[in-house]
Amino acid sequence: MDRVLLITGGSRGIGAATALLAARQGYAVAVNYTAHPEAADEVVRQIRAGGGQALALQADVAREDQVLAMFAAIDASLGRLCALVNNAGVVDLAARVDEMSAARLKRMFDINVIGSFLCAREAVRRMSTKHGGSGGAIVNVSSAAARLGSPAQYVDYAASKGAIDTFTIGLAKEVAAEGIRVNAVRPGLIETEIHASGGLPERVRELVHQVPMRRGGSADEVAQAIVWLLSDAASYTTMSLLDVSGAR
Repeated sequence: MDRVLLITGGSRGIGAATALLAARQGYAVAVNYTAHPEAADEVVRQIRAGGGQALALQADVAREDQVLAMFAAIDASLGRLCALVNNAGVVDLAARVDEMSAARLKRMFDINVIGSFLCAREAVRRMSTKHGGSGGAIVNVSSAAARLGSPAQYVDYAASKGAIDTFTIGLAKEVAAEGIRVNAVRPGLIETEIHASGGLPERVRELVHQVPMRRGGSADEVAQAIVWLLSDAASYTTMSLLDVSGAR
């Protein structure tokens, strides 16, 4: 395959929507998941039913050994990577900072930040002209929370996404001359399962009054922005933090 894409956390929500859209645009898609094989398999089934190529790969992105195994499997099954979407991430139950445990904080930053670093590292080793690659694109999934801070809810999550913004800026400058573009999208209130995992399944409905567009966004709307950033249409776009937030 000429265009091979890895999407971490690709079995549900924004990741799944991105996988399906990218496959329709000709990417062979590696759908990473951690704990829901049936969801990842369904994304792969839909891609293949549409004539595309895909495989599901289990890996915890916070585990370096599992990240290395995942990239090796992609090399063997699909070929050299040209695109990465760092989408895997977690949120926790709403809490103030003075209620957060060290274990919670470690999990948050291990997955949301270190996992993105590890996957980007392996992608750069394959894409960079410095390493014999032919270039590529990385899109990090940040959050509007990086700007808003999420007080009394998820300051740890917001801080992890702030780190992703900084990571995007620094890595983009680092590899710009090596054929790799690095950008981020910052979704706002999007209708996905992540709110339920944080104990607030009605969060979008309850906060939609804060959104100037007066509605939550969809995973498909975020996927459109991600796939555009991956595409040649964004060939001079790098180091950008693209808000997909309805003006919130």
